[in-house]
Amino acid sequence: MTDQILTLDQVELLAYDLLTKAGASPLQATAVAKSTRLAERDGIRSHGLLYIPIYAEHLKCGKVIGHAQPVVKTPKAGSVCVDAQNGFAHGAIDAGWNALTSATKSSGIAAMTLFNSYNCGVLGHHAERLAQDGFVGLCFTHAPASIAPWGGSKPVIGTNPFALGVPSGEGAAAFVVDQSASVIAKSEILLRSKSQTPLEEGWAVDNEGHPTTDAHAALQGSLLPAGKYKGFGIGLMVEVLAAVLSGANLSQNASPFAGTAGGPPSTGQCFIAIDPYAFSGAGFFEQIKILGNSIVAQEGAQLPGTKRAKNRLKTETNGVVVDNLLWDRLQS
Repeated sequence: MTDQILTLDQVELLAYDLLTKAGASPLQATAVAKSTRLAERDGIRSHGLLYIPIYAEHLKCGKVIGHAQPVVKTPKAGSVCVDAQNGFAHGAIDAGWNALTSATKSSGIAAMTLFNSYNCGVLGHHAERLAQDGFVGLCFTHAPASIAPWGGSKPVIGTNPFALGVPSGEGAAAFVVDQSASVIAKSEILLRSKSQTPLEEGWAVDNEGHPTTDAHAALQGSLLPAGKYKGFGIGLMVEVLAAVLSGANLSQNASPFAGTAGGPPSTGQCFIAIDPYAFSGAGFFEQIKILGNSIVAQEGAQLPGTKRAKNRLKTETNGVVVDNLLWDRLQS
């Protein structure tokens, strides 16, 4: 049997269909299906269709509440707080989005936090969405603990990514930075564990703190922070904003995003939106253009997100390749 080739519309429809069959409401399934489409579009396979069986498993075992109705509150002029009610983060983000953007337009800067939440997919897509709305977007999300403090051996924080979306002034993002506190994303470790592919040296340590290239041992131990103690510091910043500020579980108390152990992880997110016109005005966009040009003018250099943009063009033309193994998992 040959691999399947799907259009992005087919990817989104397939994801929606499988999620609703697993117990997700239309509100929940619509947002996650769109996120799946965007991940496949940009070549981020670890957050695309590959994740749908995990989402379905979590809907069925109760780690995610399929019919959760997010509750949005605005305690102050520039603050939006969303209780995701242990549903998917995606629908909860959508529920608070208009309140966040309206507050930003009114105040110049605003923040939205989520608690009782879950994995929010590709964080950079939320930052890009803020940039498309004309705002500088700072996004933070934490995850179940998988990184030990530098010099320690017991995981305390998650891979804890952050993303920066920078508007071009033309309804698009000038560039998007999206990176985790770890040397490599945990999803890559999970992928290599399933395929029994060795890790690169310097990615992880086992549960005794010894360097390892075995993915299974890494999952029992700790991922290494990027930049050693500096990377742990970045992850700690994300932990404060996404977990503590939002009122979510700490990473060390959150159940895993993989497998059925534990109840809902009840993690959190934080999104900060800034209106450039409230600060440096139109000059912001001129400076961003100069900054970007100074990077791409150098041979071998590129703006963050360039690879994703190239994948986007390729996928929109050629479609999404789904290998037989994944296709069989989706069909079952």
